Amino acid sequence: MNTNSHAPSGTAASYRDAPGRSITADGVGYAYRELGPKGGVPVIFLVHLAATLDSWDPRVVDPIARDHHVITFDNRGVGASTGQVPGSVEEMAQDAYSFIKALGFDTVDVFALSLGGMVAQSLADMHPELVRKLILMGTGPKGGKSTDRVTPTTYLDMARAALSRSDPKEYLFFTRDADGKRAAKEFVKRLQERTADRDAPISFKAFQAQLKAIKNWGRAAPMDLAMITQPTLIANGDNDRMVPTRFSEDLHRRISGSELVIYPGASHGSIFQFHEQFTSAAIEFLDRPPVNKNLTLGGR
Repeated sequence: MNTNSHAPSGTAASYRDAPGRSITADGVGYAYRELGPKGGVPVIFLVHLAATLDSWDPRVVDPIARDHHVITFDNRGVGASTGQVPGSVEEMAQDAYSFIKALGFDTVDVFALSLGGMVAQSLADMHPELVRKLILMGTGPKGGKSTDRVTPTTYLDMARAALSRSDPKEYLFFTRDADGKRAAKEFVKRLQERTADRDAPISFKAFQAQLKAIKNWGRAAPMDLAMITQPTLIANGDNDRMVPTRFSEDLHRRISGSELVIYPGASHGSIFQFHEQFTSAAIEFLDRPPVNKNLTLGGR
């Protein structure tokens, strides 16, 4: 594996100011940003459909990065990363593995949203020794029926957004009641806080390739989620139109010992709408000491 890092010195105070960096792994140049103190187990952020480095909410990244080393990156063929978008979620997971190993990490925590959550499940399946903890948000299991509805829902909301001259995420990520509309506007505004060194948007070809990978994930044979033994936190809104909330509940039932948080009156972007509550829960989860399964009650 060939690595080639170009990392400017200096530590940013907020994700909106985090310098752009790059590293090469298995012939692919990955664009990434990092924030927070180094030395502990890093938190790798796996991003959602059509997302780039600029799609992460600073109000979610910054609180977690106060005491954790946070790393975000562009998937292969997206934003400033080179190559072509893989045709499957499993290939995306292998890319994530190559990227993480190129950075020199043997153990990571994974923070994954939507498509990223699918990649995270596959990563934990293929490389269980790498993943210490999982945070899965707005996502679903392999073989989840109606996962392929993501495509028509996405195109419909993109059209609705175009007619209203809005950001598609206002429709895709938030409910259309007063609270949802207000949260959507605030979220989109926060994404514009970074004014320099912004990432390149995803191309339409890459976007279509990601949609196809999600469709294939949903139509594949179900994964045995009993193999996920890592501590897992699952979060979603109670009205997720993109990846229905019932999939989060299904993950919770099938991943032993997992925890589930459902935010009322929220959709796919619940973690952005309820960012204060969510980051508090995520930090507590990440900081919780691992359970020693060799100990029994009353034992030594």
